[in-house]
Amino acid sequence: MEPLTPRCPLCTRPELVETLAEAWWLEPEVVQYLSQQNPDWRLADGACPTCLQEALLHVHLSQGDEILHQQVQHLWPLDARAAFGAIPTPLRLHADPRYTGRGITIAFVDEGFYPHADLVQSSNRILAWVDATADPVNELYFDRQVIPTWPEWDTRSNRQWHGTMTSAVAAGNGKMSHGLYRGLASDTDLIFIQVQNDTQRINDLAIVRALSWIADKDVELSIRVVNLSIGADETNLFEDHPVNRAVRRLVTQGVIVIAAAGNDGVRKLSPPASAPEAITVGGLDDHSLFSHQALTLWHSNYGVTHENTVKPELVAPSIWVVAPVLPGSQVEKDALSLFEQRHRGANASEVEERIKQLKLITPHYQHVDGTSFAAPIVAGVVACMIEANPTLTPTAVRQLLQASAEQIPGVGIERQGAGVVSAGRAVAMALEHQHEHWLKVPRLPYITEAAITFVLHEHNASRVQVAGSWDNWSRPVDFAEMDKGVWQAILKRPESGRYEYKFVLNGDRWLDDPTNPRKVWDGYIGFNSLIFV
Repeated sequence: MEPLTPRCPLCTRPELVETLAEAWWLEPEVVQYLSQQNPDWRLADGACPTCLQEALLHVHLSQGDEILHQQVQHLWPLDARAAFGAIPTPLRLHADPRYTGRGITIAFVDEGFYPHADLVQSSNRILAWVDATADPVNELYFDRQVIPTWPEWDTRSNRQWHGTMTSAVAAGNGKMSHGLYRGLASDTDLIFIQVQNDTQRINDLAIVRALSWIADKDVELSIRVVNLSIGADETNLFEDHPVNRAVRRLVTQGVIVIAAAGNDGVRKLSPPASAPEAITVGGLDDHSLFSHQALTLWHSNYGVTHENTVKPELVAPSIWVVAPVLPGSQVEKDALSLFEQRHRGANASEVEERIKQLKLITPHYQHVDGTSFAAPIVAGVVACMIEANPTLTPTAVRQLLQASAEQIPGVGIERQGAGVVSAGRAVAMALEHQHEHWLKVPRLPYITEAAITFVLHEHNASRVQVAGSWDNWSRPVDFAEMDKGVWQAILKRPESGRYEYKFVLNGDRWLDDPTNPRKVWDGYIGFNSLIFV
């Protein structure tokens, strides 16, 4: 007799025993929710990743806003219960799930790196590692079938933490969370360039060497985006700094450069954030709320460059950002111990206090903060934009990011630039950029006194419809294909009110509107788009 195939006790999907057992760390609110929905279920029975993720999102999206409004503090320390309620970055940024940076390469210039599972499994996406701390640089190249290693890759040193986190924020595939905590560009290829030496110092020469190496290799390695979550020496800030010259060379060659503004909250910009050609990213605290009802500006740097370019160009979340814990580090050891103690109900107050201090979400993920993590979020958005429209130039990317951003009310342009990055809308506008000869709608969906115009760019559908609450979702309206892959529907304007809607692709795939950043939870694990007529 063949052994029985292990199955999830909640949905009966086949699953590995060790995967079912990963449910042990779940937060008490999620365990309570699952028990209420499944009275015969116990935590010891385990659950598959799909059921766990559905429960996590259900609890957070149904209760998270209220809980976090009550408990989130504008300054550290975090509340441990609030730390549980982390929204995955793609959901938080209202990203278009159809685009994940596939076919795009991002180069990360940072302190150091570690080959984390979120970057190298199930297929290695690190194409090269470069040490730019000495001349000539040391470079290693890797195949997709190997787990890459490089000198001192396994030291678990502090300098490895920063670059690992920034790259995972942009491009991690969430392997250690079964895809839940992935970055926006989870299918991009990666280049890692280390610029911090053994004395824990980053100097201008190392950064210039790194940027020059990218400029020499950009065509060979198809590098389209560079992320700089580092700063150069703070001398001659408003003169022609060598780091800024290196940035200018890259942008002239067609590479988009993203730079972190810094976290001092002062009118001061250091290279590369002061480079006029870079897209400089400031910080935002959206309190990890999907609704974006409460936005607070992060204490990031700002100012005007010597060429009168206002910085930052836009802002992105710089707190409550989910990133993996460095494997083998003391933080990971503490995390495993703390969640085990929470599971056993031991030392409850001490455990929760320590979880709060370490900003832990799960045994393998934590919150990180700073514009160092706002920048790679934007780098991930840019990779998705280029996947959607490979013809985009650095100038076009800058313009589309700014045009699609949302202003924070009551905050001066000097501090926020064009406003908060909108991942879904930026990708939608990148797609629209290919069809400017006919598409002149100022902002979608477009509402007039007579009708509502919806537009969707989708090259893999034979039929597109829109359904909504204006008729209780009863009669989907068909789109017409106006151009290759461009679908348009015109709905007779309903009575004044608040309406939810979704697109339907090929009769069975539901998609919220990528052009509309207003979303509302649909009561399950998805989202409806929202309009006010």
